[in-house]
Amino acid sequence: MSINIEPFEPAWWAWNTHVHTVVASQLTRVEKPDHKRIEIPTPDNDFLEIDVCRVDTEKPVVALFHGLEGSTDRHYIANLMGKLEENGFSSVALNFRGCGSRMNDQRRFYHSGETQDYRTFFQWINREFPDRDLYAVGYSLGANALVKYLGEEGKQSLVKRAVAVSPPYDLKEGSLRMQQGFNRIYEIRFLKTLVEKLELKRDKFPDLPSFHGNTIYDFDDQVTARLHNFSGADDYYHQCSSKHFYGEVKTDLLVIHSKEDTLCPIEFAPVSVMQDNHHILTHFTDEGGHVGFLSSDPGWLYRVILQWLER
Repeated sequence: MSINIEPFEPAWWAWNTHVHTVVASQLTRVEKPDHKRIEIPTPDNDFLEIDVCRVDTEKPVVALFHGLEGSTDRHYIANLMGKLEENGFSSVALNFRGCGSRMNDQRRFYHSGETQDYRTFFQWINREFPDRDLYAVGYSLGANALVKYLGEEGKQSLVKRAVAVSPPYDLKEGSLRMQQGFNRIYEIRFLKTLVEKLELKRDKFPDLPSFHGNTIYDFDDQVTARLHNFSGADDYYHQCSSKHFYGEVKTDLLVIHSKEDTLCPIEFAPVSVMQDNHHILTHFTDEGGHVGFLSSDPGWLYRVILQWLER
C-alpha cells in the first residue's frame, strides 16, 4: 500500500520508553468532545456502555477500543474522538464490561480475545449508521481483540479499515514481561483495579473465583480463564494472542508499534506473516512507549491515524 507516513520525531526530553508511556498516560490533557453515553444490550442479558459522538457528514463511523483497565475516558480515546470530530468523522467508543460507569450484570468481565462483544457493537453501529462505512481503532488489549476479530471474520468483516496501536502479539510473553523491572509498577496498578472489581462483583456472585497471587499471570490463571471458559492462563493466552490472526486479516490494517515497547514486546510480532499480507501495513518506530508517542510536534499519533483513515 502506498502511503507516506510522517516519521516519528520524539520530544527531546522523552529520553526512554517509560517516559513516553507514563507521561502520555498520566499527564496528557483530556479534551473529550460532546457525546452521548448509552447502553446497548448483549445476547447474554448484559449490556455494553458506549459513547457516541455523532457528526452530520457522510464520512465513516470510527469504532474505538481502549486497553487493559482503561475506559472511553482515557486520553487516547477521548482526544482521538475530538480529532475525528474535527475532521468530520463520527465515532463510537466502547467501554469493556465492567470498565464504564457501573459494573456489568453477568459473572464474566472482559478479556483480550473477547470478540463477540465486538460483533454486537459493530452490528449496533451498522444499524444506527446504515449508510456509513465502519472503521476501527484499537489500543493495546483493544487492538489485540480487534486483530483477532479481523482474522476470524476475514472477508466477512464489518470493518472496512482499521488501526492497531501497541497490540500485544504474544499474551503470555507480555504477561511474563510485566513481572520484570519497572514494568512491575504497571502490573501493580493493573492488579489493584482488577482485584477491586472482582471483590465488588463478589457481592452479587459470592462463588466467584478467589485470587491468591501477585501477578497478572496469576490473575489470568485463577480468575480470567475460569470466568471465560479457558482451562488456564496458558490456554487463554494461546487462543487469544493476536499473532495467530494476522495471516487471515482481509481488512486494510495499519499496525503502529514502538520497538522499545516493554509491555508488549515487538520481538514477538509475526513480522514475516504481517509483511506477506498485502492488507497490512506496519509502522514500527525506533523510539516511543506503550500507547505513548511524545513527539516534538505534539499529536503525531493522532495525525498518523487520521492520515490512514483519510487515505
